[in-house]
Amino acid sequence: MTASEEVIQRERQFLLQTYSRYPVVIERGKGVFLFDLDGKRYLDFVAGLGVNALGHAHPRIVKTIREQAARAIHLSNLYYNEYQGRLAEKLCALSGLQRAFFSNSGTEAIEGSIKLARLAGHRSGGAAKSQMVALEGSYHGRSFGSMSVTGQDKYRKGFEPLLEDVKFVARNDAEALRGAVNDNTCAIVLEPIFGEGGIHECSVEFLKECRSLADRHQAALIFDEIQCGLGRTGRYFAYQHYGIKPDIVTVAKPLAAGLPLGALLTTDRVASGMHPGMHGTTFGGGPLACAVAIEFLRVLDRMLGHIRQTGDYFHAKLEDLKAKHGCVQEVRGMGLMLGMNLDSPDTAKAVVAQLLGRGILINRTQDTVLRFLPPYIIQRTHVDQVIRALDSALTSTKPKKQTSSVKLTRRSQPR
Repeated sequence: MTASEEVIQRERQFLLQTYSRYPVVIERGKGVFLFDLDGKRYLDFVAGLGVNALGHAHPRIVKTIREQAARAIHLSNLYYNEYQGRLAEKLCALSGLQRAFFSNSGTEAIEGSIKLARLAGHRSGGAAKSQMVALEGSYHGRSFGSMSVTGQDKYRKGFEPLLEDVKFVARNDAEALRGAVNDNTCAIVLEPIFGEGGIHECSVEFLKECRSLADRHQAALIFDEIQCGLGRTGRYFAYQHYGIKPDIVTVAKPLAAGLPLGALLTTDRVASGMHPGMHGTTFGGGPLACAVAIEFLRVLDRMLGHIRQTGDYFHAKLEDLKAKHGCVQEVRGMGLMLGMNLDSPDTAKAVVAQLLGRGILINRTQDTVLRFLPPYIIQRTHVDQVIRALDSALTSTKPKKQTSSVKLTRRSQPR
C-alpha cells in the first residue's frame, strides 16, 4: 500500500463521510502550486475554495504566524488582545460600516447576522418582525440558520424543519421581491455574486430595489461576501462595484490567509441592540488569526489592480474558448471569481478530471459550471497554461463524428 492509499483508507475508516474527495493527498504548497505525497506538482486554481488568496506559504504570512505563535495563539474573549480592535478598525474603514464581530467561519458570521437582524427587527417592529427574504439558488452555509436562508433543496433536504418565516424569490426578479418584502420583514439576505450557486451576478437594478425596500420597511440588508469579498472581484467588497452599501456584510474565506476567521460588519443602528452576553464565541477573533488578517489586508492593499487586470485577461481567454467550443454555454463572473457553464454534467466532470491528470486543480459546482478561484498572485502565464489545458480537454470531449459504413451502389455513386 502506498503512503497516499494509506491516508485515504484511514480517512474512509474513521472520518464521517461528508466529502467526495479527489484521489489526491496534498502534502505542501508554495506560491500558486501544491505538491502531493509523490511530489507531483499541481497549479492551484481552487485556492482552498477561495481561502488561499495569497497562495501557499506566502513569506509575509509565514513570518507573521511564526512571530505571533511564539507570543500568544489564543486568548479568551474575557480579555482584550492588541489585534482585534485594529483589525475591526481596518475592516470598518474599508467597508464604510461601523462595527465588527469576529467568528471562526463564514457560516458563523451568517448566523450572527441573522441574530442581529432579528434583534433589530424586534426592537423596531415587535415579535412579528422576524421574517426574512432570501434568493433561490443561493448558498449561505450548513448550520440551521444558514441553511434556512439557503435557496437550494439539496442542502436542506433531510434536516427540516428549519427556521420558519423565510421567503425565497428568484435572483433579479424585482417584482417577486416587492411581493415578498413587507413590514414584518427583518432582513433581505443575498450574495451579490453567487459562489456555490454557479457564479451568477445580481443586477444593479435588483440590488437597488433591495436597498430601497429594506429602507422602506426598516429591514436589514445583508450581503454575504464570504466568497466574493475581500479582493476576489478586484475591489475590497463586491458591493463597491455597484455603489450600494448593505447594513450587514459577512466575510471569511481569505481573511486570515488560511487560518479560520470570519467576520460580520454592520452599522451602529443595527448593532445598537446587542449587549454583553447576547452573542459570543470561544475562538473567534484570537490574536494569531487577527494578526495574520491584518497582514493579509496590508498585502491586499497593493493587489487590487492586478486582480482586476488578470481577471479581465482570464475572462477574455475563457470567452475565446466559448467561441471555439460549442459545449461552452456561458462565461460568468468578475475579477478572479469566474465560471464557465458547460452543456452537461458529464462534460464538466470529464474536463475537471483531465485537468487534474495534467496537474491543474479546478472544480465544478452546480454540476455543469467550472469554477475558477485562483490565488490573487497568479500571472498571465498561469492563466495561459490553464486555457491551453481547457482547450485540449474541451476538444477531447467533443462527440466523435460517425462515418457511414454503407457502401455506395453503382446507381448511387456520384458522377
